[in-house]
Amino acid sequence: MYAYTLQSAAKALGITRPELIKRMRAKRLLNDRNLPAQPQQHRAYLFVHESSWPHPSLGMQYSRSTRIRRDGLRWLAFQLDMQPPAPPPPDRADVA
Repeated sequence: MYAYTLQSAAKALGITRPELIKRMRAKRLLNDRNLPAQPQQHRAYLFVHESSWPHPSLGMQYSRSTRIRRDGLRWLAFQLDMQPPAPPPPDRADVA
């Protein structure tokens, strides 16, 4: 399953990451920690990616970030009153 980070989603929509976050917060899609404000309601489009890594002196470090599902990119463009991204060009290797 492919998911967009906020950075890659912003690039696909033709805006910057800070601008995407600003617009998503204005529409109440993100909370103050840039996580989905309503995770159950929008779970088909947005989800929280959790990761961890060991730090040499501070121990385990944990992070959470918002990811946008592949189908969620068009939904997000609609929510933000933007033009949805064009579909990718067909792969020439996929000929029968």
